[in-house]
Amino acid sequence: MIRRLALAATLLTLAMPAAAQDLTIFAASSLKTALDQVAASFTAETGTKVAISYAASPALAKQIEQGAPADIFISASSDWMDELANANLIQPASRRDLLSNTLILIASGPMATPIDLATTDLTDLLGDGKLAMAMVDSVPAGVYGKQALTALGQWDALAPHVAQTENARTALALVASGEAPYGITFLTDANASDAVTEIYDFPAETHAPILYPAALTSMALPEAQALLTYLAGPAATAIFAAQGFAPLP
Repeated sequence: MIRRLALAATLLTLAMPAAAQDLTIFAASSLKTALDQVAASFTAETGTKVAISYAASPALAKQIEQGAPADIFISASSDWMDELANANLIQPASRRDLLSNTLILIASGPMATPIDLATTDLTDLLGDGKLAMAMVDSVPAGVYGKQALTALGQWDALAPHVAQTENARTALALVASGEAPYGITFLTDANASDAVTEIYDFPAETHAPILYPAALTSMALPEAQALLTYLAGPAATAIFAAQGFAPLP
């Protein structure tokens, strides 16, 4: 009798479909609002759960280099994807530029007045305050911001007044709380807060193109390909666009 029960249990186990494995995305922090929605939509359609780790692109790249388990990496800069590609830690054929974004200057409060940095000295506006930016030598939003301010001839005067943060979302939080009167973030970051105002769009020619490359890592589960495809599909594209991203063909 015991043998029959054991055999029945074994046959039942073999007959059951294998449970889908959870997938993990390492993604730039500026993607959070939109990507959370995309992941929820993917799970609702497929039943596959998606875990997402958000941080600055260089921090995530370093974690993958150190062996952290991720199926998909989405960077806010091509440079950090290139670093993983050079280390053979992504699947090159899977790589694609998924999205673009806009670099903006934000001010604390919901009713701030727009300005033109082509004719306005931001150092004078700051007074004793700080300009919140992601780390200017490594984190994409900070790198783009430094490039833009340099192109506008304002970086040298502003540099001593910059409060550098670990990522663009942290810079947003400083401005939203009033700890910094102004900050530089992506448009999609500002869209996530009602406590800041977009007061200036940096012209695209003042900085390198803002691209979000996505790729399967070298350790990705086979099921991750479906998720990567979904990220560029119509449902995800609509969510990204609604949050201010520019999906790329």
